[in-house]
Amino acid sequence: MINRNLIRIRVVQLVYAWYQNTNKDLRNAEKELLFGLQKSYDLYYFLLLLMVELTDSYQNRVETKRNKFLPTEEDLHPNTHLIDNKFIVQLRENRQFRKQLAERPMSWESNEAFIKNLLDEILSSDTYQEYTAIVSPTYEEDQEFWRKTFKQFIYLDEELDDILEDECIYWNDDVEIVQTFVMKTIKRFSAGNGDDQPLLPMFKDEEDKEYALKLLHNSILDEKKYRGLIEKHTEKWDFDRIAFMDLIIMQVALSEIFTFESIPTNVTLNEYIEIAKSYSTPKSGTFINGILDAIVQEIKKEKRIFKN
Repeated sequence: MINRNLIRIRVVQLVYAWYQNTNKDLRNAEKELLFGLQKSYDLYYFLLLLMVELTDSYQNRVETKRNKFLPTEEDLHPNTHLIDNKFIVQLRENRQFRKQLAERPMSWESNEAFIKNLLDEILSSDTYQEYTAIVSPTYEEDQEFWRKTFKQFIYLDEELDDILEDECIYWNDDVEIVQTFVMKTIKRFSAGNGDDQPLLPMFKDEEDKEYALKLLHNSILDEKKYRGLIEKHTEKWDFDRIAFMDLIIMQVALSEIFTFESIPTNVTLNEYIEIAKSYSTPKSGTFINGILDAIVQEIKKEKRIFKN
């Protein structure tokens, strides 16, 4: 689940912090990288848990109305599609989900008002009305309801972003990427898998974990080599006035270009240009693109790298 986009962003942030910190310890930086990536993975489960919490909130609301002193007919016979939703039942009982929550406990308890308001919004929506109009929903219809609901009410919700930022400082950079993985997970669920339905692993494979650590190491340890190339190709600029984040982004990008034979240079360039657009100045993407492209042309010509 931790894809290379997240890894690149985290490494850029850590290399930037490296130069701000007087106590430079590569082992601590490595631990910080893995800790940050673990927190990104926690967010994946926290968002899965949100759907269960919304279901529980609705169930509590139904039971409260049933137990009123003078319940209405609707209070006594509510629509229970949401409570009986087969996808949520399966998620709640999922072995991997339960194991993760047991090992790394998390809760939405401190955000009760948000859960209530979000539930109200869902219940008043056309999506929910269409769902309750189905006499006896199939597994696929239950699953589709949550896919639509997540996309419509949870994905890119600004209030949710604020809550997540308050919950964990690592999450504000991860939200959009992790939310796309949650939607993919909903879509991949299958009734036949029961409580053994696979959830996304933290890393796709051991290679991605090695990529993260190697990118961090080489970005720091080969600083002189990368800074020398950058300085040579920015001779028309006042090197000391180049945005420090631009310098770090180019340094990490060059580390990837030199270190990983299997990653095409155009992929690396595109990814770090996008990072520059989000984490540096408005003109950084164009500037970094020009400098890195010139460096790549030179090192290819000198046969210092042998890849496209």
